Amino acid sequence: MALIIPLRGIAPKIGKDCFLAENATVVGDVVIGDGCSIWFNTVLRGDVNSIRIGDRVNIQDGSVLHTLYQKSTIEIGNDVSVGHNVTLHGCKIHDLALIGMGAVVMDDVEVGEGALVAAGSVVLSRTKIGAHELWGGSPAKFIKMVEPEKAKEMNQKIARNYLMYSQWYSESQENAKPAGEA
Repeated sequence: MALIIPLRGIAPKIGKDCFLAENATVVGDVVIGDGCSIWFNTVLRGDVNSIRIGDRVNIQDGSVLHTLYQKSTIEIGNDVSVGHNVTLHGCKIHDLALIGMGAVVMDDVEVGEGALVAAGSVVLSRTKIGAHELWGGSPAKFIKMVEPEKAKEMNQKIARNYLMYSQWYSESQENAKPAGEA
């Protein structure tokens, strides 16, 4: 079972039909919407400020979400995919966005609807990424516009796939027998 830690009188709230990997950690002022998946070794640390996650969001293995005390929060919209080993720190990610593996998104960054941040990118503080833009590099820079319908289709497909993957784990846990039972 995931490590869920109330802190400073605030307990995390987790929506319906969510999957939290057994070694995921969720601390403090965190609200997770419905149909989300929080994968292995992921940490959502709402200890110094709030983290709000929409519906059908997948936060993949090894990712870390944190904020700045009294300065920044994290807001993530619906149908967002956060790739493996991503760091999100005090930023806002709009609906249908995709954050590629290993990216770092710093404080006061805003990632627009349907935008994509390429794998390995570093998005510096206060950067504004517009809707349907692709950014990449270190530091991240605008690369090109993304066709809105293609971005929507891709990001919804990824979100649906991660919901399906999480159901495999839920089914596996339901069918598991204690050690030594035949």
